[in-house]
This record gives sequence, structure tokens and C-alpha cells, in this order.
Amino acid sequence: MKVKMILPALAEAESPFWRPIKYSLFPPLGLATLASYLSSDDEVELVDQHVEKIKLDDSPDLVVIQVYITNAYRSYQIADHYRQQGTYVIMGGLHVTSLPDEASQHADSIFIGPGEEAFPQFLKEFRIGKPKKTYSSNVRTLTGIPPIRRDLIKRERYLVPNSIVVTRGCPHHCDFCYKDAFFEGGKSFYTQEVDDALSEIDRLPGRHLYFLDDHLLGHTRFATSLFEGMKGMNRVCQGAATIDSILRGNLIEKAAETGLRSLFVGFETFSPQNLKQSNKKQNLKKNYEEAVKRLHSLGIMINGSFVFGLDDDDQDVFKRTVDWGVANAITTSTYHILTPYPGTALYKSMEKQNRLTTNNWDLYDTRHVVYKTTKLTPEELKAGYDWSYKEFYSWTNILKGSLNHEVPKHQLKHFLYAGGWKKFEPLWNFIIKTKGLNQMLPLLEAILSKVKDKTQPIEHVSNSLISKPSISYEH
Repeated sequence: MKVKMILPALAEAESPFWRPIKYSLFPPLGLATLASYLSSDDEVELVDQHVEKIKLDDSPDLVVIQVYITNAYRSYQIADHYRQQGTYVIMGGLHVTSLPDEASQHADSIFIGPGEEAFPQFLKEFRIGKPKKTYSSNVRTLTGIPPIRRDLIKRERYLVPNSIVVTRGCPHHCDFCYKDAFFEGGKSFYTQEVDDALSEIDRLPGRHLYFLDDHLLGHTRFATSLFEGMKGMNRVCQGAATIDSILRGNLIEKAAETGLRSLFVGFETFSPQNLKQSNKKQNLKKNYEEAVKRLHSLGIMINGSFVFGLDDDDQDVFKRTVDWGVANAITTSTYHILTPYPGTALYKSMEKQNRLTTNNWDLYDTRHVVYKTTKLTPEELKAGYDWSYKEFYSWTNILKGSLNHEVPKHQLKHFLYAGGWKKFEPLWNFIIKTKGLNQMLPLLEAILSKVKDKTQPIEHVSNSLISKPSISYEH
């Protein structure tokens, strides 16, 4: 059987604001995971339109398409093309789960939720000619899943080919989170077996790892065992976690010991009222500055995530957010305009209040205003969002943020990482086109490597933070 697995490019990946490196970071692990359930006799092709062109002049027996909200229209076009020539097309992903009725018009079968259970069942029924129209995930487990088909991934086309996911979902339920609806109908957060996760890590060449998990520290026992097993592997890694998990216990210290050098942190908003509106309880009454100090004391760089356009935001929110990020030496910032994704509690609430202004899914990219705002006009919100990116990543603020670290080597790392990420788009574009991204990995590993500060041992700093945790909300 000939199988073609496709990740269509997001609409914003080909917009005037396209930054090539952002869309050449990670391979499509979801599709590579599903491919592991195919037979060794099957002929499989994995195509990621972000890094290569899709050829539509072939005739596979089965096409598998992963759908996100801003590649939905492109996904439907590709699906319609293959169905017209008689190919069986299946679709899954976040958007399919959120709007199954819409997606089912363009697919022979659709998948609701995670696919580790549903896809093998589909394959059995497809091979005997009795596939169902809809498959959903009821049993949520990662026990015994086969190794990811990394042989299908074109490693040379990605900056971070060593991306990995060892958990599914998140223990928290923020109202604006797109993935919350994806895990309805079963466990919303579950982990691999530790030995399986360690085996997968051991398969990956080089030193660098990027954990794409929504919350790497979300299951304390699992994460503790994982980090213990990673000792001695000589890895440098990046991941994501919450303010609450950074301030609680000593799990972040264990992560740092095993090579965690960069963390995506969802600060999202300064306003307690906004946090309550978003059901982001894990950030309430937490001291953001204390979390930042703790991470910096461990040599962990921070990618801060911030959302603009929540109902308590006013015209000062943009400057306050940028100034706070610079003053607290946040290495990189990711800004978002609040976006009510279909299937989320936020979407349902805004739909009920008649606040949605468009259902053009191409605009649901966190860079456009798609709802009726309150204290800010749509024009003010969009302009403030654009200004924030430009201001935070100005050379002046990159230098200021760097100098707010106490250790000179951390200052240099901050400057190189922030500057290299945002200020050299033409160079990144050249490297991508010449297929030289893998050659940049040693530089990335060098920047992420541990800095030994002889003036103030990390153990002393981290222990002092543990013994005096702050519970005030000062962000």
C-alpha cells in the first residue's frame, strides 16, 4: 500500500511577515508517530509543506492529512484533489477535532482527538475494506507505542530535528487553549513509560533535544524519573513549563542538572482579572519575578509568552509588557493577540456574546483581531501587538536585556540568542535554502551549554529560593 502523509503549510507561513526559520524548526512528529503503525510492506512518504513542495501528480492508495486551523483551507484543497482521483483521504488534528462536521465534507474518514488508538483500528478496517467515517480516541495510553518513524524525517531541513514529545496534553484547562478540546472524552494529560521515553532519547544523535510537550514538568513523578534517567547523557535541552511548576519543589533544579537550558513560560498577562477570565489558575497569586530569578540562577534562558487583548487590557499593556520583559532579562518573547479557537471555552463564550467578527480561519493566527474588543479598539490592539515585537527586539532592548544578567557569560548568551533569532532573517533564509540548517546545531548547542559561575554557586541560589518561596502576585 502506498501511503502519503502530509502537513500542509500554515497560511501565515507564506504571508509577507513570513520568517522562514520559525517554520523550519520542528519536523511533523504527529505524522511520524502514526507512520509507525503502518506495515513494513507499506510504501510511506512524509511531506511537510513548510520545508518542501508538495507534488500532487501521484496516486497513493491512502493520504493522511494533519489539519491545524490556519492550514485548514489548504488541507481541504489537497484532500479534494486526491479524492477526485479516487484516493482514500483521512484527516485528523486540532481543527478536525474542533469542527468535525466541516472537516468531514473533505475526507473519507476523520479522527477526533489523539490517534495512537484510533489509527491502528482504522488500518485494520481499511485493509479489509470496511473503514468507518469517524474514529475517536477513548483509551488514552502511551504504553507500548512503537518507536517514531524518524527515518521518514528529512533531518537536514530542520534546525531542531531532535524534537520529542514524552507526554500528551496538559493538566491545566485555560479557556483560550486550543488543545484542551482535543483531549475531551478521555484523559487530558498522560505520559509515556519512562523507559520508553529514555529509549527514544537515546536513539537521537548529537546533544540537543527539544521537548515539545505542553508541560514538561506537569507530572512530578514522571518528570523526576525522566530527569534521573537522563543523568550522564550529556544533553542540552529546551522545553515548556508553568510558573507554578517552576516555583514548586525542586523539580526545575533536577531538570537543570540534566541539561535544561531554555524554557518556554506562559506568563500571558499581568492582570489577575485576565487570569481569572482565562481560567489560568496556575498563575494566580504567583510571583513572576521570583520564577524568573530561579530560572536565571540555574542558567536557564526564558522564552516568555504573552497574550494581548484580554478584556482588562488597556493602552498601557504593550509598553508595560515589553518593559517588564527587558527589565527581567527575558531572552525571547512571543506575543499573541487573543484568539478564540473553535472548540475552546473562549470561543463558545464569545459566540454566545456575539463577539466573533469572522470565521475566516486563515486569520486565526494570533496576529489578527477576530473578535469585538473592550477597552482597546481592534486597530489599537493590532498596532500595539506589532509595536511590541519591534520594540522588544530592537538592538537597544536586546542589549539592555542582556546587561540585566549578573554573569557576563549569561549576558553574552542572551545577546547572541535573542539577536540571532530575530535580527538575522536574511541569513536564516540563505541557510534554509542551501539546506545547511544542521550545520547550525553546534552553535545552538554551544549557546545553550552550561555556564559555571564561580562567584555564586547555583546550588546556593536555588536553595535560598526554595526555602523562601513567594506567593505574592507582582507581575
